[in-house]
Amino acid sequence: MRRISKLTRVAVGVASLGLVATACGGTSGESGDGDTDRGVAIAYDVGGKGDQSFNDAAYAGLTKAKDEFGYTTADIEPTEGETDADKEQRLVSLAKQGYNPVIGVGFAYGPALKNAAAKYPDTTFGIVDSVVEGKNVASLVFAEEQASYLAGVAAAKATKSDVVGFVGGVDIPLIHKFEAGYKQGVEDTKPGVRVLSQYLTQTAEEGGFSSPDKGKAAAEGQIEKKADVVYQAAGLSGQGVIEAAAKAKVWAIGVDSDQYKQAALAPYKNYILTSALKDVGGAVYALAKSVQDDKPLNGTQTFDLKVNGVGLSEANPEYAKVPGLKAAVDKAKEGINDGSIKVKTE
Repeated sequence: MRRISKLTRVAVGVASLGLVATACGGTSGESGDGDTDRGVAIAYDVGGKGDQSFNDAAYAGLTKAKDEFGYTTADIEPTEGETDADKEQRLVSLAKQGYNPVIGVGFAYGPALKNAAAKYPDTTFGIVDSVVEGKNVASLVFAEEQASYLAGVAAAKATKSDVVGFVGGVDIPLIHKFEAGYKQGVEDTKPGVRVLSQYLTQTAEEGGFSSPDKGKAAAEGQIEKKADVVYQAAGLSGQGVIEAAAKAKVWAIGVDSDQYKQAALAPYKNYILTSALKDVGGAVYALAKSVQDDKPLNGTQTFDLKVNGVGLSEANPEYAKVPGLKAAVDKAKEGINDGSIKVKTE
């Protein structure tokens, strides 16, 4: 199997994958027949499958690969309070069974994946949202700040109270990128708009990405302070943000997946103005295809606006009805792509 030794940028389409609505469950794999060359396997981040966001986007990529290549796949849920050793055992088990590539969905898999990859040098490993060094490791990272900037532009155009909100799941550098881009987009579009920011927890173990009740309470607090657009980067907790926005009849902005289209969020869809898209599914599929083609990716793979790795949804018909919104977002896209707009990550 030939491996690519240089950094590669892979173009994927944000809109290319239709998410499959699923309920949370346990391990979802198929019994094998002793084959040592199975297809892609993913190990979920906190929140698991059914979050209508980050993890479900990864599952959509797995499903696309499974349908196209006709091979056995597996997807495994996290467990509450698990350690790095537990994560490593999960990844090692998948590699031992012959799955290739094996992907850890989320930065929390960093230490575990590094160790597992060293033990199975002939298996390609992938990690989403983190950089892990290794000849057989592909680090799948995104320019979340760019999509968030576009979300900020949309919020600035949609607000009538000149107060908007941001709810982050966990107070960590990854989510700081979402907040920084959003704030910059708001400020560049409509100076003077107040941005209320809140993080649900300091660590993922406290439920920042998996507690809709925490998200709902945070959004309700911001709405009480006159926020009429609330953007969430909070995984499963974001469902509570969206519910609170719909109840108050203000705008919510989704994240990662096009949440306007998610079946579980259908009761609130009319209040999901747009979503900051992050094509995790496209990244999963791209890595799976590279292994299938016997040209496995490795090194840092960057998915940004130029390659449609991030973007902004236009699915809600109301998006086009907000005066000046679409034109402002399109202009911002041009600026980001030509370099005239430099989006902050802090």
